[in-house]
Amino acid sequence: MTKKTPAFAARTPKAPVASMTIERRDPGPHDVEIEILYCGICHSDLHKVNDDWGNTHFPVVPGHEIVGRVVSEGAGTSRFREGDLVGVGCIVDSCRACQECRAGHEMFCEKGVTFTFDSLEPGGNTWTYGGYSARMVVDERYVLRVPKGLDPARAAPLLCAGITTYSPLRQFGCKAGDQVAVMGLGGVGHMAVKLAHSMGADVTVLSTSPGKEEAAARLGAKQFVATKEPGTLDPLAGKFDLILDTVSAPHDLDKPLALLRNFGTLVLLGLPPDATSATPIHARSLVFGNKRLAGSNIGGILETQEMLDHCGKNQIVADVEVIGAKQINDAYKRMQRGDVRYRFVIDCASMGA
Repeated sequence: MTKKTPAFAARTPKAPVASMTIERRDPGPHDVEIEILYCGICHSDLHKVNDDWGNTHFPVVPGHEIVGRVVSEGAGTSRFREGDLVGVGCIVDSCRACQECRAGHEMFCEKGVTFTFDSLEPGGNTWTYGGYSARMVVDERYVLRVPKGLDPARAAPLLCAGITTYSPLRQFGCKAGDQVAVMGLGGVGHMAVKLAHSMGADVTVLSTSPGKEEAAARLGAKQFVATKEPGTLDPLAGKFDLILDTVSAPHDLDKPLALLRNFGTLVLLGLPPDATSATPIHARSLVFGNKRLAGSNIGGILETQEMLDHCGKNQIVADVEVIGAKQINDAYKRMQRGDVRYRFVIDCASMGA
């Protein structure tokens, strides 16, 4: 059985998102049915709608930064009950048996992870629809508990932007007293500043936008450097233990590598849409100083819950602008101009309006 659900979808590449009725399955024994309250808009939503990566299946209902209330649950569920505030991030299923799944790295499932939207569901016959909708049904193993006290609208971006930055900070051992730089102060970058600061690091923001200095300080940064000014990076050479690079466009990587201490790490979080425009790296940028260039994806389910618990303990949420569903296309245009501080979040009560 299925239920008709109001949603917003793009029907063809680069088409505006518009109202559409989709079908959601009835809850199975281990499923929970969620009334979606809020869904954040991630830059990957726009890439998918525009088919920038060349693999979008249309129609596509984006959205993987989801917070909602449980409205019903299957007979075999044990973790959630009606009324619980929950989250759904980037993953809604995996094989659960392979080495990666057993290690808590479901995003690298060897048999194929099922992402929250635009992903083939187990069985290979239907495609997932994301959080730009009024409700969804998810196996409870892939549902997260949102800590009490967090504003649901501002907690929604934690499900992607939050875990995308928390995971590398934990993976590369961010601790009190570390010197951490964040490149880019957007939806992902502002979460990186908040989370690194909460772990006791001294945070520096490296930005091409000089007007963001005051905001960087408010978010927890001790230093701000406008990188377009000639020579401004020179005093920072060899300073940082860890640099989180959130920039999603091709750019010079030798310059930030020069800012690392010996044995420091530059972590790439941004994913440029055009993979053919990669920037070469000089071997000496890594060899002299035993420096590391790494990438980081999202996190698995257990790590995402750990991140949410950390945010609950430290009262960390995103800075958001809440919009109605009919404002999504305008939000996309503003995102491309960088006109958002720092995440758009859809009030999903407006889906059927």
